[in-house]
Amino acid sequence: MDVLHDQLESLKKAGLYRTLRDVEGPQSATMVIDGKKVIQFSSNDYLGLANHPRLKAAAQEAIETYGSGSGASRLVSGNLVLNGQLEKKLAHLKKKESGLLFSTGYMANMGIINALVSEGDVILSDQLNHASIVDACRMSTAETKVYLHKDMDALEEILRKSKNYKQRLLVTDGIFSMDGDIAPLPDLVNLTDRYECMLMVDDAHGTGVLGANGGGTGEHFGLEDRIDVSMGTFGKALGGFGAFAAGDHTLRPFLINYARPFIFTTGLPPAVIASALAALELLEEEPALREKLWENVRFFRQGMEKLGFTSNESETPIIPLLVGDASLTMQMGEMLFKKGVFMQGIRPPAVPQGASRLRITIMATHTVEQMEYALEALAQVGKKLGII
Repeated sequence: MDVLHDQLESLKKAGLYRTLRDVEGPQSATMVIDGKKVIQFSSNDYLGLANHPRLKAAAQEAIETYGSGSGASRLVSGNLVLNGQLEKKLAHLKKKESGLLFSTGYMANMGIINALVSEGDVILSDQLNHASIVDACRMSTAETKVYLHKDMDALEEILRKSKNYKQRLLVTDGIFSMDGDIAPLPDLVNLTDRYECMLMVDDAHGTGVLGANGGGTGEHFGLEDRIDVSMGTFGKALGGFGAFAAGDHTLRPFLINYARPFIFTTGLPPAVIASALAALELLEEEPALREKLWENVRFFRQGMEKLGFTSNESETPIIPLLVGDASLTMQMGEMLFKKGVFMQGIRPPAVPQGASRLRITIMATHTVEQMEYALEALAQVGKKLGII
């Protein structure tokens, strides 16, 4: 075990050692973390649904009706009727013909990508795609070609030179999770149509946030019908847990038969499925939640810009405050924490070397007073550290 100890010591020296914080109570705009009450600016619970009474009531009712667990994989005896109900609602939200649930976003990307392509095929992946896509590509027997972030000329050059592969699959995040920018979907669909390439969008951060109805990146651009596979999760704007894939009528049975993370995993618990159903109902019934979210995003981004901070090309509730040095980033996060503001520092390997940042996320449930307090704390700490 000395080797493991040495590796951990190396992480500590590089300022990359990670530890867990203890969270008491439910997700909300204010939380108790490591025994300290703080304003939360590091949650993906964009609409504030994780502690919504409707979701909790639905989960409790499902436990009373179906019990606490599904008991087996869905191909054995774990296919509760709730699964089909949720999959139909998801397909409707994404304007697709079918949907299929997965246990997590990581497992969804693993299952979908490795089912769709294999030896003799090629995957084209954006340089800043989520780690789950990166790992799925690494595990695939298909070849992977990475193009520079949102560089359509570089992507087209790769497509032009990849005509000899049996299948081509282009995979992109809808919203890029570390920078908060949106994939150039109109350009991507034009290229995938021109070069007869499948398109998969990981819409984990877009679902519930983008689009007139919260349908995600496809709806944001009015291009739902040009996406072959839309993947998303319940653990962010929808306030729950789990993931899904949506596509045409053949996608669901194809993944049921070929996606190993689906085949060999116990079905989602009843409470999880029921809360997701409730979240989709709220998404439809209360558009004011999204409107409030975007109002808060505009307020906070403008406040940061007035202070002299850069938020890169963020267009969404994910607002990166670029610092650069990993140790300085974590120091800034700790100083803010002492002032009662929780903004998690992000370091390599989650971001490239020299690109460490505070990853600030805005919620619909943040008040103006909470955001003003956080901005003042940022100003004080930023000036003290010489960042602004």
